[in-house]
Amino acid sequence: MLAQINIPEDRNTWIWIGLIGAIVLVFLFAAAFVVRQYKRCPSNRILVIFGRVGGQKAAKCLHGGGAFVVPLIQDYAFLSLDPLVIDIPLSGALSQNNIRVNVPATFTVGVSTDPVLMNNAAERLLGLSETAIREQAQDIILGQLRLVIATLTIEEINRDREKFMTLINENVGQEINKIGLTLINVNVRDITDESGYIEAIGKRAAAEAINRAKVEVAQQEREGATGEAIAVRERTVKVAAENATAVEGQKNAEQRQRIAVAAMEAQAVTGEAQAKRDREVAMAQREAETVAARKAAEQEQRVKVAQAEAQAVTGENESKAKMAESNARLAEISADAKRRSEVAQAEAAQKILLAQREQELARLSKEQLASQEIEKKRIEIAAEAEAEKLRREAGGQADAILAKYEAEATGVQKVLEAKAEGYRKLMAACAENPQIAPTLLLIEKLPELVAEQVKAVQNLKIDKITVWDSGGPKLGVGGKGTTADFLSSLIGSLPPMHELARQAGIELPGVLGKVRRGAAAEDNAGKGEGGGAER
Repeated sequence: MLAQINIPEDRNTWIWIGLIGAIVLVFLFAAAFVVRQYKRCPSNRILVIFGRVGGQKAAKCLHGGGAFVVPLIQDYAFLSLDPLVIDIPLSGALSQNNIRVNVPATFTVGVSTDPVLMNNAAERLLGLSETAIREQAQDIILGQLRLVIATLTIEEINRDREKFMTLINENVGQEINKIGLTLINVNVRDITDESGYIEAIGKRAAAEAINRAKVEVAQQEREGATGEAIAVRERTVKVAAENATAVEGQKNAEQRQRIAVAAMEAQAVTGEAQAKRDREVAMAQREAETVAARKAAEQEQRVKVAQAEAQAVTGENESKAKMAESNARLAEISADAKRRSEVAQAEAAQKILLAQREQELARLSKEQLASQEIEKKRIEIAAEAEAEKLRREAGGQADAILAKYEAEATGVQKVLEAKAEGYRKLMAACAENPQIAPTLLLIEKLPELVAEQVKAVQNLKIDKITVWDSGGPKLGVGGKGTTADFLSSLIGSLPPMHELARQAGIELPGVLGKVRRGAAAEDNAGKGEGGGAER
């Protein structure tokens, strides 16, 4: 009885154990599957997940971190970030002044970690070998390097390396970015040309530097020799002058000593005879004169010797200066001859380069102008289509303007016809008295005439009017005051309405008043009588 009861309990236990084991196995399998499908990205690679990645993207790129790759609908691959060293043996590139140069260089490129550039690399480089990527980059770099060299002269390439490298970085960097690569480093080795133009430029610069150095050395030597000659001359002159001064002082001292000795001897023999004293004095004087003459001759001789030596030194210095000038002229003539030789070589090289340029232009015309002609035709067709569009738009606008003006003309014509019909009916109504019709028309235009009269004085700007009026009437002026005369003259300056109507042959109605002719005639008569009395 007990055994029958325990058997079902053992069965349930094994069933639960089996279920738990199955769940654990499924969980372990799912965990292993998740771990296997979770891909981590190393620091020197880019993880590219492609398939259904959401949005309009063709791939999802990650640098660092990791992501879960959904099986069946997604897959993954890696792009290496290792730098690629590309040797560019560029030779025969045509510069701006039509000289072919050789520019061997080494470019270091790599896949960029910029999000946009990573997507470009995933679209264009994924699955390619390192050799294929290097070949693509090499083709792009060669084309852009030739383009940069074509925009620069030999002098700019050789002298302004910073500008040359900047242009290379800009052009090459922009183009290789399109395939997801970035430019890491550029190393331009040696720049040479087939015609020897760069070497000639170097030789010319070296020759110019050597010539300038020679000229400067000759100038310094000339200045040193001149200064030395001047110093020697001044030393000789000063030594001669000092020697002459010393000799002159010595002789003067000796002369004074002898005169003193002679005087003392003369005083010692005062007691001797006058004749002997006179004889000794005369002998001393003659001896002194002889010594003085001899010393003067010696002094003059020494001065002349010093002058002769100074002239000799001057002549020697002048000879040295002429020799230096002759050497400088010889150097200039040699430099000029060398320059003419270099110019002749440059002209010959220029002719060769011109022939090469014509050959290159012919090749470019054959290889490149065909595509350019096609592009030109496409541009011409597009331009003609645009012009036809503009012509049709202009025609439509002209038709609209013409319709507008025709409508305005029709309206004006109808207005004029209506006015003509009104005028005809007005004339028919005034058949008994035709003079009434012009009067009515003038009355219709009367507001406009009054407005024109007002315009005659509306722009007058009168700040202040001062009228000196005594208050009493003035004789001979109709008995009016000064203020009244001023206002009358101001109103009288306006065009009279009745005068305008009279000139038009129209008589205004009585409501507008009439002009008094008698007063004006009396005023004129009074003025005439007054004038006669005065005469």
